[in-house]
Amino acid sequence: MRLALRYVSPTALTVALCCAVGSAIGCTSVMTAPKNPVSRFVPSNERVWSPDQAVLPTATIGRDGVLVRNVRNCRYLSADEYVVDYYDRVVHLDDLVSVDYVMVPFQAMSGLAHTMVSFGMRDGDRLAVSVEIRKERGESYSVVKGMLNEFEIMYVVADERDVIDLRARQRGDDVYVYPLRATPEQTRALFVDMMGRANQLAERPEFYHTVTNNCTTTIVQHFNRLSKRPLSLADPRIFMPGYSDELVYELGLIDTNDSFAETKRRANVSALARQHRDAPNFSQAIRAGWAATRR
Repeated sequence: MRLALRYVSPTALTVALCCAVGSAIGCTSVMTAPKNPVSRFVPSNERVWSPDQAVLPTATIGRDGVLVRNVRNCRYLSADEYVVDYYDRVVHLDDLVSVDYVMVPFQAMSGLAHTMVSFGMRDGDRLAVSVEIRKERGESYSVVKGMLNEFEIMYVVADERDVIDLRARQRGDDVYVYPLRATPEQTRALFVDMMGRANQLAERPEFYHTVTNNCTTTIVQHFNRLSKRPLSLADPRIFMPGYSDELVYELGLIDTNDSFAETKRRANVSALARQHRDAPNFSQAIRAGWAATRR
């Protein structure tokens, strides 16, 4: 079943202004609406949500595959004007073969960034997972509010084109896509772990926290549950995720033999994402820089 909504926000502040001093959460700021003080103590999935975050993803996890419900596919006319579409998708675990780390630095403060992961299928298709605040209609982000139980946290499971087009073309952000050194088995375990976490939040909502429960710390937690070499939460680059790609590079997790500077140059897919916005092979087209290194 597909659900289509059309939404135009009443105002349009850029993501850099709304999150310039906050941890990366992939939000678009709008005017703040007052909240019932009682809601600060009890997280809830029953609020008047922003249309692009109104529906939570869930998954039925089987031995050989995962039925993902409510995969988002936004078509953006601008950063604040879009058509929202949701659909269900069966992901066969044998088809999951790779995973990429995606980093989007804030324009106003490059040390901060939104981070995501993108899972690659055998046929070249991709599915992205982005951990974000779940915005109520009329809500804006604040670093202080992010530490005071003002926002719930959610997993957005989306077409890769959705989450990259919003940032690269509509917001004008730099988007970096890094292929990770991960076996298909590790990739599948990570995907299943993230879908399990999405189910948990659908059943038991939680508050977002600027420092301890945000996009980057949750990715690290998933990684640490599955890795024999856990990442240290003491590394400041986890809390300044605009430098997290350097950390991932130093740990040898990026699938490259180039210098970090050259790796980062190749990883910047922003221009290609704008150029190939409507291409049927969008995910392959934006990775042309990486394809050249593998010839």
